[in-house]
Order: sequence, then structure tokens, then C-alpha cells
Amino acid sequence: MVNSLSKIVQHLIDADLSLQDALQRDYANYSAIARMLRPKVEETLKRKVKLEGLITSVKRARTSYSSREENMTRIIAESVIHLRTDVAKVSVEKTKRNLEMMRKVLTKFPGEFLQVLEGVSAITLILDQKMFDNVYSIFRKEDILDKRQKLAAIVVQSPHEIIDTPGCVIAFYNPVSRRHINIEETMSCFTDTILVLRMKDIGKAFTALTDMIAEARKAVNRGVKTPSF
Repeated sequence: MVNSLSKIVQHLIDADLSLQDALQRDYANYSAIARMLRPKVEETLKRKVKLEGLITSVKRARTSYSSREENMTRIIAESVIHLRTDVAKVSVEKTKRNLEMMRKVLTKFPGEFLQVLEGVSAITLILDQKMFDNVYSIFRKEDILDKRQKLAAIVVQSPHEIIDTPGCVIAFYNPVSRRHINIEETMSCFTDTILVLRMKDIGKAFTALTDMIAEARKAVNRGVKTPSF
């Protein structure tokens, strides 16, 4: 029964980024977390549970979470940041015509900075500002859902292991979101994590990410598994 309790607590923590952040940065109050999780745990188990047992399970989850952080810390430490300014984006309705237009854009601008995000009902193109007028004019005005200029892209290039290591991408989002910076668009391309932001926010976001990578490198050098990002 203890194992079941531990698994439930671990599952609840795995589903809550704020709890993971608190455990990772070592400012978590185990008793407070246990009390917060207690109703969900009791609902799942369909019985009352003792607070002491919950606290023990939270501590076990902390240990488990910390061991998973070791690989993530090393990957972050080995990541490098590239900055691209003068970026724009265009979002259009996903239709057969616009899909064909998108393919023409890809053919027309080979080698340029151009990222395509295809959703259920929309297509978004992230592109170099100098291409904006040409690309924007290809689509019909009634199909344009959104357009943004004066953007920048932060490209975080990580080692190959990021592909099979959970938590790395969200780790890059955390320091940006903590500074109340809106991420206009985001995508992953093989080992690259791309964050598109407004130009006015790029300085704070760049500093946040470089500080996090620097902290990870210090932690690796000191042999610390879970630095306080």
C-alpha cells in the first residue's frame, strides 16, 4: 500500500510544474505539499491517509525527481544560445490553397530563416523580417489570422541527448516565464529549442537563459545534481 501511495504522489508531482520547480530549487515545504495533495490522494485511494505517510512519499518523490534532474542539468550546461533579431510571423487559416502557398514560400526562400508551424486550423510562419512583405502578400487578406513584427528568436542548441531526456525544454521556458515574459511562439527542431519573443523582452529573456546555463555549468563542475535555476 505504501508503494501505491508513493506512486500516486509521484504522479501528482509529475503533473504539476510548480511543485517540480519547488522541489528542484529546494524551497519546498514537504508538509505543505503533503496537505495540498492529500484530498487528491484520498480521492484516488478512496480512503483516508495519514499526513506523515504523505510527507514521506513527497520526500521520496523529491529523491526520484532529483535523480532525473542530473541528466537534465548536464544537457542544459552543454547548451549554447544563438540570438536572431528582426523576426516576424504570419498566421493564416489552414486551407488547401494556403498549404500550397506555404510550400511555394519554402521553395522560393531556400536557406533563409523560415520556420513553419502547422496546427489543426492554422499555419504560422516564423520568418526573417526582410521576407515579411513578400510572404504576407502571397496570402489573401481574409485568410490572415495574425501578423507580428519586431520580434526576435532565441535558439537554444543542445546536445543530442535532449531528444530522449524529459524536462529539458520546459526548463528553458521556466526562467523566461518567471520574468513574466510572453513567448509569442515556440518550437523544437531536432536539438534546437526556439523561443520567439517581442524585441522589447529579448534582453531579459537572454539574460535569464544565459544565467541558467551558467548555473548549470557551475553545478556540473561542483558535482551538484540539482542546481537552483
